[in-house]
Amino acid sequence: MRGRTAWLALGAATVAAAVAGGVLLLADGGGPDASGIAGDRRPATAKVVRTDLVLSKTVDGRLDFAQRRAVKSAVEGTVTVAAVEGGTVARGQALYELNDKPVTLLYGPVPMFREMKDGDRGSDVLQLERNLRDLGYGSKLYVDVWYDRATEDAVKRWQKSLNRETTGRVGKGDVVFQPDRVKVVEADAALADQVGPAEPVLTIASARPVVRARLDQTDGALTAKGTGVEVTLPSGRTASGEVVGTVRPEEAGAEGGEGGPEGITVEVVLDGGANAASGEDASATASVKFVSEAREGVLAVPVEAIVALRGENGGYGLEIVRDGATRTVRVETGMTADGRIEVSGPELREGLTVEVAGES
Repeated sequence: MRGRTAWLALGAATVAAAVAGGVLLLADGGGPDASGIAGDRRPATAKVVRTDLVLSKTVDGRLDFAQRRAVKSAVEGTVTVAAVEGGTVARGQALYELNDKPVTLLYGPVPMFREMKDGDRGSDVLQLERNLRDLGYGSKLYVDVWYDRATEDAVKRWQKSLNRETTGRVGKGDVVFQPDRVKVVEADAALADQVGPAEPVLTIASARPVVRARLDQTDGALTAKGTGVEVTLPSGRTASGEVVGTVRPEEAGAEGGEGGPEGITVEVVLDGGANAASGEDASATASVKFVSEAREGVLAVPVEAIVALRGENGGYGLEIVRDGATRTVRVETGMTADGRIEVSGPELREGLTVEVAGES
């Protein structure tokens, strides 16, 4: 929470609420040093404390993986090894096998839209060569947009390692390009299923876990990107994270979330990467604490201790109690949280006793 600090002024709404509740006293405007004897009146008192104030809200959430999308077959065939649900697939590994041949995951933003062979050029060739290099098959390869004999030789070495026919060409159904490693969310095609072009074989998502939680429409400030979050996972473990954005209602609904006009579904990324939620039950509820503001090591008193100062200078003060007498001192107010309010001033220090409005 360090670094996420902000000031909240004690505004008109706070003052009005305090007056309505009978907790905001009015002190004589003669000056902040006005004194008096408590006499028979014995108001409640409290100490000025040094503490951390945190403005937060806790709601239910659930674990998920972002950026779900379907992987569709590029060619017709029979599934001979189905995708493994829940598994994570990285560069060079097979997503599934079709006609006894692996369909390999490679990294890159350009989808596989054609067979690549000697003489071709384009951004798809460039990302293929980058993958061949990173997989260790490009020692003699100059990485560029041209599919030449060096590219063909590198492809043949790669194909041999996969026990595939060493054609030197990369067919449309041989690889799937994705931006990074992926999580297999669902196997849409089972072993021995016949699939045709454009038919889904599996559903994948980002390998990085996220937590989705619904906030009220009035909680717009908590949906800001970068808002700090503390998540209590189903196992009881806690993990920190931050808001990365909101989820469209239709997307949240399609994935079992609760979106819609009555609320805002936010997506939270956990610190710790892909291992942050390892072993957690994704079907169980998590507790999500949104921290919008925090002040560390500040002086604070109960909100009911604040008095509105009369007179042309106005402002706010505290009734300091010492040896049975009270003295009004002017203070500056900051954020409020959990019934306490931040106060500051040259005459304040930790441990002072102040009057608090309430029953005698």
